[in-house]
Amino acid sequence: MPDDSPRAVCVFAPVTLLTVTIESGPDDEEEVHIHPGGQGVWVARMVRGLGGRPVLCTPVGGETGAVLEHLLAVEGIEARPVPVDRQTAALIQDRRGGDREDVWMGRSPTLGRHALDDLYSHVLAEALAAGVCVIAGTHLQEHVIPDDLYTRLAGDLRSAGVRVIVDLSDDPLRAVLAAGVHIVKVSDEELVAGGWAASDALPDLVEGVERLLAAGAGHVVVSRAAEGSLAATGDGRWLVEPPRLDAVDTRGAGDSMTAALALATAEGSGWKEMLRVSAAAGTVNVTRHGSGSGRREAVLQLAERTTVTALREAPR
Repeated sequence: MPDDSPRAVCVFAPVTLLTVTIESGPDDEEEVHIHPGGQGVWVARMVRGLGGRPVLCTPVGGETGAVLEHLLAVEGIEARPVPVDRQTAALIQDRRGGDREDVWMGRSPTLGRHALDDLYSHVLAEALAAGVCVIAGTHLQEHVIPDDLYTRLAGDLRSAGVRVIVDLSDDPLRAVLAAGVHIVKVSDEELVAGGWAASDALPDLVEGVERLLAAGAGHVVVSRAAEGSLAATGDGRWLVEPPRLDAVDTRGAGDSMTAALALATAEGSGWKEMLRVSAAAGTVNVTRHGSGSGRREAVLQLAERTTVTALREAPR
């Protein structure tokens, strides 16, 4: 009999946040919303929304960590928490004026040797079981994970046959590329800021993805905000263009794309179908309040209306 159970995706999140957002509600009343946050959480949330089974491996600690674990369970996100001495970072935001304004954010805990070893073991076990692993970034200036751990993790997972999808930039991206990864998801801004591309003009971005392929990426997907995305493998380059929808909140769109790429990989989808669903997931996310959110039905319908156009032959 066919296995209709949800496909598992391991998500490695070196940082998670407990977000507290103040918003204007009906009749001028103020509302407080408390949610798990951070790039790994947003990826896991969209995997769940698309019908997959995310397993989130992340450090947690203190009262904020206890609340975060509870909220993850409420959302249906399986967590493999690694206890740490310091409390999980919290982010307080004010959105009563319409735009997000960060009021206060605590620092994420630096992980000691024992916590790093435990986190590595959690990720290794869950990634081997799932066969697909997302390595997420932090959205923070500080790096709480040593770069050599990224290299070692990506290399070990690749050697064991796990398909690794990364949403990283700067030194962590270079670290995983040294080991080789299945898919790199990156924004055009990160591609330019990291020195891979000279500008966000399309010819420069194409040169940037060619550099990523040469450095160790098997596939590359570059999000370009309202311009759709640019995708590349060793066999070709493509423009991926979903219908344009009015944006309510753009945060988390790239993470939704990463989630869709990971789940489609786990489900064995073809490359062009992966690109359509990924672009559609990012587009649906921007129509909603809440990062990494969107209904599966809306994503699949929008994917049918998303075009994938060959850009040019790969360089010989």
